[in-house]
Amino acid sequence: MTAVDDDRTLFVDWCAGDRAAGAKLFDRHYESVARFFHNKVNESVAADLIQNTFLGCVEARERFRGESGFRTFLFAVARNLLHKHYREHQGPRGRIDFGEVTACDLAPTASEVMRAHEEKQLLLQGLRRVPIECQEAMELLYWEKLTVVEIAEVVGIPAGTVKTRLHRGRRLLEEQMALLAETPALLESTLANLEGWAADVRAQMAGPARADPTTPRP
Repeated sequence: MTAVDDDRTLFVDWCAGDRAAGAKLFDRHYESVARFFHNKVNESVAADLIQNTFLGCVEARERFRGESGFRTFLFAVARNLLHKHYREHQGPRGRIDFGEVTACDLAPTASEVMRAHEEKQLLLQGLRRVPIECQEAMELLYWEKLTVVEIAEVVGIPAGTVKTRLHRGRRLLEEQMALLAETPALLESTLANLEGWAADVRAQMAGPARADPTTPRP
């Protein structure tokens, strides 16, 4: 049985009422979902969004037909919840262009930037200052190792558009880091090993306290 098939089996069993299968699925993918929200909202909001993502998968189970992997489906649900959260906090007439607005605009007090190398802090702060749709694509690529095709499935756009977003995001990220860097040496060090610093951030990043969605809420 492959990992993808195992995810599908666990998900089907969870939807059928098997809490143990749901708990296993939650443990397997918690860190990925926590990373998705970490640099975009504050910790208390992230905790709710993480739990609601897994519950949302069950609620949207009819849309998961198995053509793509469970992780792709999971991130699509997470992204929809994030955008819904942002819209709700813009008021009843709030309209958001995710191709222009940034996480820094929408959540000035996001999860605390980890105490680490200056390069990692610069990368995280820079990502928060590029448009949401570019930030999402780059983080799914660098941190979750999704392919361009998988990112396209998450977002619901053509793969060519994802490549355009990644290219634009990288350019804007470099521009923002140039504005934020305290010294030219720090900027050069970060850009010279961007994927390496991204990998280090991925390994170090921790989500908020876990709340297992397979356990009924009070």
